[in-house]
Amino acid sequence: MPSEKFTYIESSAVPINIENVDTDQIIPARFLKATTRDGFGDNLFRDWRFDKNDQPKVDFVLNNEKYNGNILVAGKNFGSGSSREHAAWAIHDYGFKVVVSSFFADIFKNNALNNGVLPIQVSSEFLEIIFNEIEKDSDTSFTIDLGKQEITISTTGQKEVFEINSYKKECLLNGYDDIDYLLNIKDKIEVFEKRN
Repeated sequence: MPSEKFTYIESSAVPINIENVDTDQIIPARFLKATTRDGFGDNLFRDWRFDKNDQPKVDFVLNNEKYNGNILVAGKNFGSGSSREHAAWAIHDYGFKVVVSSFFADIFKNNALNNGVLPIQVSSEFLEIIFNEIEKDSDTSFTIDLGKQEITISTTGQKEVFEINSYKKECLLNGYDDIDYLLNIKDKIEVFEKRN
């Protein structure tokens, strides 16, 4: 799915300081009927964003105009529950390029990476600092440098290095999905086949 190259972004962030957010909260099961990836962002956190009359809940962060940006900052254990890839689709379609948490469910983490969303796992201490900085100033910006594998709080200069699978890193940096990657190394594959 990725086609946009991800190298570096600077953005403010949207905080959801809730632990154990599961995929059914990210995108409720009743919205999984679509056959394309388009439009899932409309129903991201649907039951938290809207009431039963489809009116926005004013106390939910995505309905608060002071919070915006391409980075979602979430509590520990984000993306638990079912393995639905639609959760990553909804996050990407809404416009988030990065999700920051102190722990991700493995299946969500892989689904995010496969769909152009960078999951950044930071220490619990650094996550708390991030939430505090956003609470002090909703316009606080963060820089994500994928090449260096660093997330930095622009206003304070505090930073932390994050881990990422080297293959997935290369795919994000080049905007590759798995097939694009194979096509890119087609010549090497042909050489290998001739040798063997």
